[in-house]
Amino acid sequence: MKKYDVLIIGAGIAGLATARQLLRQQPGINLLVLEKEAEVALHQSSRNSGVIHSGIYYRPGSLRAQNCLEGYTMLLNFCQENALPFDICGKIIVATEQSERPQLENIYRRGIANGLEGLRKIGSDEITAIEPHVRAVEAVWVPQAGITNYGLVAKKYAEHIRQAGGEIRTGVHVEKIEVSGNEVVVGSSNWEGISRLVITCAGLYSDKIAKDSGVHPAVQILPFRGEFYQLKPEREHLVRNLIYPVPNPNFPFLGVHFTRMIGGGIEAGPNAVLAFRREGYSRWDVHFGELFETLRFPGFRRLARKHWQYGLDEMRRSFSKKYFVHALQRLIPDIRPDDVTPARSGVRAMACTPEGELLDDFLILEKPRIINVCNAPSPAATASLAIGQTVADRALQQLKTLVK
Repeated sequence: MKKYDVLIIGAGIAGLATARQLLRQQPGINLLVLEKEAEVALHQSSRNSGVIHSGIYYRPGSLRAQNCLEGYTMLLNFCQENALPFDICGKIIVATEQSERPQLENIYRRGIANGLEGLRKIGSDEITAIEPHVRAVEAVWVPQAGITNYGLVAKKYAEHIRQAGGEIRTGVHVEKIEVSGNEVVVGSSNWEGISRLVITCAGLYSDKIAKDSGVHPAVQILPFRGEFYQLKPEREHLVRNLIYPVPNPNFPFLGVHFTRMIGGGIEAGPNAVLAFRREGYSRWDVHFGELFETLRFPGFRRLARKHWQYGLDEMRRSFSKKYFVHALQRLIPDIRPDDVTPARSGVRAMACTPEGELLDDFLILEKPRIINVCNAPSPAATASLAIGQTVADRALQQLKTLVK
């Protein structure tokens, strides 16, 4: 069996960013990234809206806020240095009713607390100047927000890893992680290797792979599918850049919104419905074992009891185009059902506690020779290089103290 200094499980954007940062800090380190799919970054890393997040939503002082703000600058520099497409176009977060203004004020204050510059609360005249077809009583202008293609970003990370001497092996579905003395044995049906240190970045399966490594996180991953529509080309003039609603403070999702895509076109969405398998991109895609595992989890049942009304609305948007468009009309009244066509979907990994609370921060757990990234929700793509740096620092600290 080949031996490595560091073995990373998961070639999504977080795992690849960690590998890249490790190789930059410790040139020549013997490093391998394993990926179960045939290509890197096929799931959450590519199936997202491509938004470069500013950090306005996140609790000041949290890992999400800190890594987003640091990772934002690192990402922009990376895109510039590697000629990757991006556009800092700004976005507006709009209150369509007077009752939403206090929550909009809370978001604005969070942005100020997180150090964002140039934030402005704007009235109807400025809203119309920025997005002529939006109707709102008030909004927050967020100049730092932008768009990119995170699939391309992740593939560029992979290119850098290989150029630096790292190895990426696809088609390996890890089934065994065992600490044996001073080494960790990692195996699958078609491959086996040994490493001094293992890092897991398994996305939608992060809790399962953590348990396989002997770490038992006090959370379970719940998969929530987000479905998108796209505007027909002749109606794309209705949206210039990014338009978000004021999020419901009682529901842990941002609500359907409009996003200009870096490759062209306008997307509308996503909603948030329970996926019937962890990588279930269609409502008809069911894995009965994974679905039963979700339904029997006490945390999910408590979450469902708490949010059943909002969840029912999200399901209606999944099955009814008319109902989905009705939500979009709160932002742009001129939108009609004939203006949009079904587009792609993605699945979010949401870490839930047994008490039914969705974890709103990154979760990184470690023990000797094992580091698990157990929860990396949005803005993980924006913050990927900062998260990678955080994990790489922990890994290098462990390697200094571990016996060879």
